[in-house]
Amino acid sequence: MTPSSTGTAGAQPAPAGFVISERSAHLRAETALFMRDHVLSLVSHDLRGPLNAIHSWAYVLERKLDANDPNSQRAITGIRSGVDQQVKLLETIVDATRAETKSLALAYAPFPLHPLLDETVEEVRTGFARARGVEIRLDSSFAAEQLNGDRERLAAALWLMLTFAVEASAPDKAVTLAAHVDTATWHASVAYEPNEAALNDAALPHVLEAFARKQAGEPREAKRIAWVFALCKRVAEAHGGSFEQSDTAEGGSTATLALRVPLSATAPK
Repeated sequence: MTPSSTGTAGAQPAPAGFVISERSAHLRAETALFMRDHVLSLVSHDLRGPLNAIHSWAYVLERKLDANDPNSQRAITGIRSGVDQQVKLLETIVDATRAETKSLALAYAPFPLHPLLDETVEEVRTGFARARGVEIRLDSSFAAEQLNGDRERLAAALWLMLTFAVEASAPDKAVTLAAHVDTATWHASVAYEPNEAALNDAALPHVLEAFARKQAGEPREAKRIAWVFALCKRVAEAHGGSFEQSDTAEGGSTATLALRVPLSATAPK
């Protein structure tokens, strides 16, 4: 099964010889779904501020204009009508479209953490990292530690973190997944050396869509993540945890993706 036969719209076929597994193809599609909804959320949020400002200034203008001037009154009515139409579009189309991931249903059950790490690392290693010539290292010392949460959703978040790190790594580099638990929280972080050329080189195998990879390399506003990590952020927050994306440290060469989830996860109120 090749990426061109299972990928989402806009995905580019990988070079000949690279084969993506059915599970990875499914996770890539989920990544695109969450990214779409994340972008819609940003659009909804960022448009409401200017629309509210326009609506408020319309009232200011109304008090300044001649109430007996029909052209002025038509102009004010048109401004308000346009704002109302835009707000309605946000509510009925943008907000409704992202409802599926906005209220993320989780299947809570206790599960051991060590097999989750091993299986996810192996999925990315055999399905993608080897094709890119990137090594994946696992740094953990779990024994029988368990987490109460949605195993499949958390596996998807880990898969995406590792997959992106491989996408952003040059051949012959290494990606490290480090995991540990403290008294109440599971910590998982992926460290890699970002290489923009490797992230967007069409001659290399890729799993994630070109648009997602390109946007991930653009400057981000404070506290905002790259769109491609929307799945990680949503899954973490649905478990009462958090996801963080760090930029390369000044003077350094390592970037990190960090997932934190309570061991006894419950949906946030």
